[in-house]
Amino acid sequence: MELKIEQELIDRFTGLQALIIYIRGVKFERTNPDLEDFKEKIIEEVKENYDIESLKDVPIFRAYRDFFWRAGIDPTKIRPAAEALIRRVLGGKTIPTINNIVDAYNLASIKSGIALAAFDEDRLQGDLRMRLSREGEVFLGIGMSEPKELQGGEIIVSDDVKLVAIYPYRDADETKVTEATKKVLLMICGVPGISKEELIDTSDIAVEYITKFCGGMKSSTD
Repeated sequence: MELKIEQELIDRFTGLQALIIYIRGVKFERTNPDLEDFKEKIIEEVKENYDIESLKDVPIFRAYRDFFWRAGIDPTKIRPAAEALIRRVLGGKTIPTINNIVDAYNLASIKSGIALAAFDEDRLQGDLRMRLSREGEVFLGIGMSEPKELQGGEIIVSDDVKLVAIYPYRDADETKVTEATKKVLLMICGVPGISKEELIDTSDIAVEYITKFCGGMKSSTD
């Protein structure tokens, strides 16, 4: 399975890129005590390293915000993923506990500042393609009560038969990680202004955290 970015997006957003990696043999858990302890360590790092007043001006978050504006998304209403999690911590809230897989990659996102998305590989069909949506396409995201009809022009990721994400901030309900998930496809979501090296470093962090707290191992596409 590959991720292909349509030329129209490459031309419009110079430097737009994303990576996909595979982690197979994971073990799903609702909670993991060791992961909860590690989460507290990450929370302390956030409090030491960031200030809520200047957070929006951190270069990596500024890159996402600029991309959001250009893509027609208001980043003051829909926050870039890592920034949103860090804002929660700085506002005195905890990091949500979803499950060990999601929690582990959320911590990798906080550590790196890079947005991540995870899909159940067994629920994907064919290659992934990042493209502009067509008017009338329907998307049901995680946590949405009913499907949303797209206006056309939104940046989305689809497999051969369905939409799997609105890039880079909302994943589809149908392909989310569940207790049945054994194989995870992880997307490291770049935007212009973020280098490939930063995406590779983030993938290493995500693999480290997921395999430590969820088992499994990084695999090839074969």
